[in-house]
Amino acid sequence: MFIQTEDTPNPQSMKFLPGQAVLGAGALGMDFPTLASSEASPLAQSLFEVDGVMSVYLGADFITVTKAEAVEWLHIKPAILGAIADFLTAGLPVLKEGAEAPSSAPATPLEDYEGEDREVVEQIIELIETRVRPAVAADGGDIIFRHYEPKTGVVFLTMQGACAGCPSSTMTLKAGIENMLKHYVPEVVSVEAA
Repeated sequence: MFIQTEDTPNPQSMKFLPGQAVLGAGALGMDFPTLASSEASPLAQSLFEVDGVMSVYLGADFITVTKAEAVEWLHIKPAILGAIADFLTAGLPVLKEGAEAPSSAPATPLEDYEGEDREVVEQIIELIETRVRPAVAADGGDIIFRHYEPKTGVVFLTMQGACAGCPSSTMTLKAGIENMLKHYVPEVVSVEAA
């Protein structure tokens, strides 16, 4: 099995592309920021067995691994490649039977917004889904809408995978996503990490 790798904007994260589905087309990504959180995925658990792995993010057709800062990619990358290849070649299920992806539903359900506020939230979600998430996934991460505060105009988003803890994530939120949302949705005043 040939697995391609791509650097991400986060120097501690690397994107692994096995050339086959991981979670499958259309699936939302799954973020495992700790070993304890990886119970639903035998693949994520096997990656946490590699010394120096700090978090794992599973996408539709990629895996992003974040390492400890003190560990060099030169030393950890072969073990990660081996763990991914062994796991996928064996045909093991990526998720345990009955396991579900963590919800990407907003912290405040769409139904809780009324009138104009609901229209604003629908616009925000549409922009994030069509313009932001594909670009962020290309960098080995994900971004999820969590909440819109109508009184203050603040949008709260959660960054996952390579984007979580990335040195440029604040700039991505402020210079990129905030500016775009403010342009298309005048009610938005700022964007904050949830």
